[in-house]
Amino acid sequence: MEKIKIGVDYYPERWGEAMWESDAVRMKEAGIKVIRMAEFAWCKMEPEEGRFELDWLVKAVNLFGSYGIQTILCTPTNCAPLWLYEKYPEILQVQRDGKRTYPGVRSHRCYNSPIYRLFVERIIRKMSRVFAGNPYVAAWQIDNEVDAAFCCCDVCAEKFRGWLKEKYGTLDEINRVFGNEVWSGSYSSWTQIQPPLGDRSLVQYNPAYLLDFQRFASDGVVEYVRFQANLLRETFPDLPITTNTWYCDYMPDFYDLFEELDICSYDNYPSFEISEEGYSSHAFHLDMMRGVKRRNFWIMEQLGGAIGGCWMPMGKTPRPGVLKGMALQAIAHGADQVLHFRWRSSTTGAEMYWHGILDQNNIPGRKYRELQDLCRTIEKQKGLEETTILSKVAILCSFDSEYAWKLQTQAEGFYYLEQLQALHAAFTGYGLNVDIIHEEAPLDEYEIVAAPAVYVRNRKTARQLHKFVEKGGMVILTARSGVKDENNNCIMEAMPAGYREMTGCQVEEYDGIGHETNTVIMDGIAYPVTQWCEILQVDRAETIAVYGGEFYAGAPAVTRNRYGAGSVYYIGTVGKPSFYEALAKKMLEEKKMRFTTELPARVEMTVRENDEKQFVFLFNNDKKEKRFVLEGTTIELQPFEMKIQEKIKIK
Repeated sequence: MEKIKIGVDYYPERWGEAMWESDAVRMKEAGIKVIRMAEFAWCKMEPEEGRFELDWLVKAVNLFGSYGIQTILCTPTNCAPLWLYEKYPEILQVQRDGKRTYPGVRSHRCYNSPIYRLFVERIIRKMSRVFAGNPYVAAWQIDNEVDAAFCCCDVCAEKFRGWLKEKYGTLDEINRVFGNEVWSGSYSSWTQIQPPLGDRSLVQYNPAYLLDFQRFASDGVVEYVRFQANLLRETFPDLPITTNTWYCDYMPDFYDLFEELDICSYDNYPSFEISEEGYSSHAFHLDMMRGVKRRNFWIMEQLGGAIGGCWMPMGKTPRPGVLKGMALQAIAHGADQVLHFRWRSSTTGAEMYWHGILDQNNIPGRKYRELQDLCRTIEKQKGLEETTILSKVAILCSFDSEYAWKLQTQAEGFYYLEQLQALHAAFTGYGLNVDIIHEEAPLDEYEIVAAPAVYVRNRKTARQLHKFVEKGGMVILTARSGVKDENNNCIMEAMPAGYREMTGCQVEEYDGIGHETNTVIMDGIAYPVTQWCEILQVDRAETIAVYGGEFYAGAPAVTRNRYGAGSVYYIGTVGKPSFYEALAKKMLEEKKMRFTTELPARVEMTVRENDEKQFVFLFNNDKKEKRFVLEGTTIELQPFEMKIQEKIKIK
């Protein structure tokens, strides 16, 4: 296993050759081991159709390599040159209003365009020939932050029809599955099936149709990335290939996206403005990235300075300790490479105020010294590169549920991913590692599995959860579970459909209260709840908490049921952090699992380990100093400080 590496994103095309060597010297002095280059450099590589100029990029890769700095090369396909759009305007995405995207912004190509694919293949093959055998190329990144936004061009429309034909076979079957009799929406010809064009809200479309179009859009991105990966593997069969992702409005299914790639990569811009309530820690996002392939991951873009000035107003500059602490937080959760965006703030372009390690003045300052300190800290942790994270708690994630939930808002302020975050924060608050995994992933290595808001029922998931609890595991289900079938249609059964036998309860009625509040009473303590309240009818289950207000005061809100050798908790509402903390403690005590109650609020503990050692990371994810006692030792942490304790495992 390679050493954990700290790096930066670098844009040699913007700075000119005269600056490269001085940058390489400074990077080496800081301890930088890897840089990422070329994701937006297509117009520099191919300034005119068929005229390639890659000597400058080869020179840059070799120069930095001579200073011991490896390069992750990117395919530059996020932003095609303007000559390509001018000559072939049909490769531009078509928006829902039927108009093509104006080519003056980035990420505006249609993934499915056959013409675009030809030019993508050509630039990748050219780069492959030029860099074949180059010892300084460490890995490849495909494109940049691919999303699954709805392109409504003719190519996508025809491809969507083909996708539906392969899935359903006939129009009669599509009409049946979609329930197209509603609003007289039945198809009598394949040409009537179109992308969701028009200026009306998406919620006025058939939900079954919309979920399939979102799946189709995600599948198209996955296939586009696989297309590029296959081209690269022809020349670089032994180099890692990845792409970088983030939590955008139209996320592709991360589990599908990275299935055939070598490693999962993420762009991490954690907030250091920590709210008193809610879930502002990026630990959830990091654990989800690790769970995508169920192994360690990379950060391709990490907070490097004040952000904004383009996508949003410019934010505060990171306070002392933030850059180092947030990078170590990522490593604590399984990142084996952390590349900061970016080496130097740009003097031109829309993102000139998305700051890097060096500001536009090009003078090394506090951020540079903090990066240098980070590199030294990692160098001191001998053996850390051979460690991973082992968890006994898992949270299941369903992109079908995420998509369907966004397409039909359940209540004001009620979001799918926040249901996962709430339970993640509760268990990690007791010092446990937590995996966030695909809903169909194997469960044998866990003791507690939470399946929050399994809104779109997946039959394989349901079978696995039943078997898991029968064998002695603990399962947690929450409000809005078993609501929809696989086609995004409501199931004509009492909820949670497919899970009632194991929960020992059913939903009698529900109340979408949005931003209003109610209370639940649990162990004599009143906890505020909001967004959603399900009035539960108990069949065999034990009532754990009841509602304190509204017409359903006294009705069950949380239940527990013995099923086989295990137990199932059903949470019928949405609480604040203190509510989930109390529930998590109850569950951990029932399972007799080891945990700590000594961590102050917003102090995070994560463990990376191998057969011989444990590295315990203690991170103060707060603006306030923390002092506490952990296992008899007094710990003091400055704001955003990380302390790493190395322990020998007792066998």
